[in-house]
Amino acid sequence: MPKDLEEKFKLHCESESLEVNQNQIKVIKKLQNYFNQNFTSSLLKTLFVKNSKKAFYLHGGVGVGKTMILNFFFDLINQEKKRLHFNEFMLEFHDYVHSKKYKNQENVVTTFVKNLKSKASLIYFDEFQVTNIVDAMILGKLFEEIFKENIKIILTSNIEISELYKDGLQRDQFLPFIDIMKKNSINHELTIEDDYRKSKENQKQRYFFPLNQETNFKINKFFRIITKEKKNSRKVLKIKGRDFIIKNFYENICRFNFDELCDRNLGAEDYLEIVKNSKFIFIDGIPQFNDINSNQQQRFITLIDIIYDKNLPIAVTANQDASKFTSSRSLKEPFKRTISRLYQLTSMKYNL
Repeated sequence: MPKDLEEKFKLHCESESLEVNQNQIKVIKKLQNYFNQNFTSSLLKTLFVKNSKKAFYLHGGVGVGKTMILNFFFDLINQEKKRLHFNEFMLEFHDYVHSKKYKNQENVVTTFVKNLKSKASLIYFDEFQVTNIVDAMILGKLFEEIFKENIKIILTSNIEISELYKDGLQRDQFLPFIDIMKKNSINHELTIEDDYRKSKENQKQRYFFPLNQETNFKINKFFRIITKEKKNSRKVLKIKGRDFIIKNFYENICRFNFDELCDRNLGAEDYLEIVKNSKFIFIDGIPQFNDINSNQQQRFITLIDIIYDKNLPIAVTANQDASKFTSSRSLKEPFKRTISRLYQLTSMKYNL
């Protein structure tokens, strides 16, 4: 890691043809401070030790460059490290807790974190959010142990720390986590007026609307092109004793109807397994969302988060342009991220 992170960032932006703006430079300067506190072994570190913050929490609206900046920083850190989707991390924890070896241990959180420390001293959570009451109730103890073990955490989120799990069930049991994060984090908001994912250079190309015969013809034509000479088979995924069947499976190109993925009792572990077996995903018939189908909307948000985290291209059909989506009241804010990601996932390059 160079001493002048700002100079390195500007060179990175130049090489990637990215525009540099002063709001992002402010973040880089704070990251330099965070690095000096946590990743140096010189006299410099001793100057910061009393006020050392083990977490860097970067929040802001969709498409402002949070992920780009922390990816840049994460790639430069020369230590054992892990980049995890938050759902993936919590699934690992719950699997650990319920495994036969650790099921009855009283200090299972401590042993899980010690095991985590043996694998990584830095963990990166991109697009951190909490929607599950089980996760909300355990996070305070879990992160308390993480910081005790001196594991460093960097996070991006659309939501500031104090607003996490807002209006969630039994939120009072989540408040200790908020206090722990505030105490241990360098907390910064990144604001930029335009969502770069919607720029002219990144217009959606595989987002087909509205749902009619012409749209169906277009996506079917594209589907035939990329599955040409690929064998169609029926793929059965084994997920914790359950079978999930992919009916349209063409050598890792998968096609689903929206209801197959989001109108059934599926969750992050199912979507992670689907993505592991996919190189390209088609999703037909994405509806409008409202308070009546908020459960389906929450599953769709989780699905798109996981697809985005794994950098998987998609093609979709929907009722309307992505900018015209409605939302349930409770998911209005996190759904902004989903819409922005639809722009990127349906226009990203792919290589099959």
